[in-house]
Amino acid sequence: MTKRFFFFFVLTLIFSCCTNDDTDFVITIKTEYGDMIAILYDETPQHKANFIKLAKEHYYDGTLFHRVIKGFMIQGGDPDSKQIGKVLGNGGPGYSIPAEINPAIFHEKGALAAARLNDPENPTRASSGSQFYLVQGQVMNAAEVEDLKIDQQKLGLALRQFIQNPIHKALRDSLTLMQQTMQIDAFQKRVLGLVPQLEKETGIKIVIEVSKEKMKAYTTVGGAPFLDNQYTVFGKVIKGLDIIDKIAMLHTDNANRPVDDFAMTVSVEEMSKKRITKEYGYTYPSK
Repeated sequence: MTKRFFFFFVLTLIFSCCTNDDTDFVITIKTEYGDMIAILYDETPQHKANFIKLAKEHYYDGTLFHRVIKGFMIQGGDPDSKQIGKVLGNGGPGYSIPAEINPAIFHEKGALAAARLNDPENPTRASSGSQFYLVQGQVMNAAEVEDLKIDQQKLGLALRQFIQNPIHKALRDSLTLMQQTMQIDAFQKRVLGLVPQLEKETGIKIVIEVSKEKMKAYTTVGGAPFLDNQYTVFGKVIKGLDIIDKIAMLHTDNANRPVDDFAMTVSVEEMSKKRITKEYGYTYPSK
């Protein structure tokens, strides 16, 4: 599919799936373990339009949740899962969706996000045209939430630059010994204690802001924060989080596929935002 045609295709989807300010689409993912109700974010219009289009075409009906990892997520949407004996995880509609990663949208429990190929094969982090996952994740404690304020990639970059300076040889040797003797807690404490000095000497900003909303979510319902800013989150389950838990408990094989297959159906209903708030308790953010 050429970039020009894809651009036209996406615009067509967006305009065909538009709602007015008073209505929205509700997604129902029906399984034998119960139903999950989700909304899709306006901040990710291409993903929202594409998912609605596929659901209206019954594209997902009969597909499986083919990858299930307890404490992490459940993944589905591979059209090949409708066929017996197929190796799953690579199927799709023949196109990808450009990344719409939004730092304000995160991987709390119930987050609906797009699967994708890994960075080496997919440096732009474009999403699968159909495969998605629902986050189960885990609840974090206060210390773990504090770690969210550290950009781990920037920390690693700054630390490498810092210890390459010959004047920090003693520190480098000390950290190396901690690694070799598996003093994990001591190593982490020492490195985190260096953050102000690392920022000052390297000019790399390591400490990042974490919203109160994100901190509250990860310490109450939980989630998978290590995926934040890596994958496009384009929706959220607003009813049926317990169904994610039920599916995550299923017995799986070595490929994380449930031993007993079960299919889903996905439907779309347009309704007023007032009704959505009344029936499901979801409050739309003020614009």
